[in-house]
Amino acid sequence: MANSDLHLRWLLEASTTVEDALTDWLMDHGATATYREADPPHTFFAYFPPGVEAPNPEDLGKFAGVRLLNAEAFADEDWLAKSREGFGRIEVGQGFLVKPLWDEEPLPQGRTPIIVNPGLAFGTGGHETTRLCMALLEDLAAEHRLGGPILDIGSGTGILALAAHLLGGQQITAFDVDPDCGPAMVEFIEMNAAVLKHAEPFESFVGRLDDERVQGPYQGLLANILLETIQELLPRMAEIAAPGGWLVASGILAERQDEALVSLSLHGFKPLRVVQEGAWIAILCERVQ
Repeated sequence: MANSDLHLRWLLEASTTVEDALTDWLMDHGATATYREADPPHTFFAYFPPGVEAPNPEDLGKFAGVRLLNAEAFADEDWLAKSREGFGRIEVGQGFLVKPLWDEEPLPQGRTPIIVNPGLAFGTGGHETTRLCMALLEDLAAEHRLGGPILDIGSGTGILALAAHLLGGQQITAFDVDPDCGPAMVEFIEMNAAVLKHAEPFESFVGRLDDERVQGPYQGLLANILLETIQELLPRMAEIAAPGGWLVASGILAERQDEALVSLSLHGFKPLRVVQEGAWIAILCERVQ
């Protein structure tokens, strides 16, 4: 008899040739979901809800090569709570505290909070490259180099643009090619309305670097994107960067540092500083005058 309190998960060995027919049969016999693992050994799973009695495993013999490897019963879990377990507050640089929107704990002294919604878009402070860029922005602020205008290329949520604003940056524009980042940036600003004192930290749009709304020269460029994309966009970045202006480039694996430095130099960006966290680096450059 089926346990009324527990879910049941079947782990099956099943070839792709019978997968469609097997799925139909399982769904007809009470399964609510099936899926196959993307990685080897490509195990096939079927899920049965509480109160539903699974079919007789011996009946799987009608499908060639199908075998029940294991049957696991499991209780309901608070999936929202589980998803939150992997993301807590993060101290970034000398003065930022990135925290998820559900975190209501007191703030440590001397830290400016930035509220994020993990999963909203790339740029929640959870990745090393974001933290490296924010730390370099602090350095630029200390050197009084955030006067603007500043362009955040591939901005995701706009966290770097917002951090630049909080550090005193002016005339900041952020954009991304991903349509989902448009509303994500709007929501991100709304979540941080209190620390922003309801100011608009940056203008934003969905588009590309050759968009007519990109009007240089810029005193600062932020590009926390993959190295391949940076290399593709470097000619245009060189066109819109003001002489003596800075570029923070990240999304670069440390093992490709030499390649990145050569690419930047060839397009007129003189590397000034390289910082690293884990397997990732960020490079601060200056446009050669």
